[in-house]
Amino acid sequence: MILRTERLVLREFTADDWPAVFAYENDPRYLRFYEREQVTERQCQALVYQFILWQGEQPRSRAQLAITLARTGEVIGNVGVRRETAREALADLGFELAPEQWGRGYATEAARAMVDWGFGDWGLERIHAHCVSENTASARVLERVGMRLEARLRDHQHFKGRFWDLSLYGILRAEWQGLRPRSG
Repeated sequence: MILRTERLVLREFTADDWPAVFAYENDPRYLRFYEREQVTERQCQALVYQFILWQGEQPRSRAQLAITLARTGEVIGNVGVRRETAREALADLGFELAPEQWGRGYATEAARAMVDWGFGDWGLERIHAHCVSENTASARVLERVGMRLEARLRDHQHFKGRFWDLSLYGILRAEWQGLRPRSG
């Protein structure tokens, strides 16, 4: 599976991708909104291997793709949609981006391509996502792809010595269709 955007190629993970994921997942800027303080090489290899295993699901219920720069092929993050079962019409969107690539619109570009694929190819009815409420950059990405804030769960997670609110976002197929340019 390969999705192309103006500046990105979203492709299936390979075993050789783990060092790039390891690098951004251990950046303190990336870890700010995560419970963990660091990721070991073994944990990162296991994560990438999990993404590779999902490629073989029949029928497929999860797709997590490497975000790569079209110009260089460099892995700069990942994006995906995940369903509980292949028959489910609902999916969760998730994305991660290397901090040195923040602020360039790549996360929005990748998330939009994944949302379009989820509704278009998988025929989903609803896609939802969540982020720590203070992670305003991720919230902006979700809003830019057409998602609406549906709930804010106060003091929902505890890590790094404090409680964090969690924001829940969602978009319905009809809302997504309204965002699409009309042809003809």
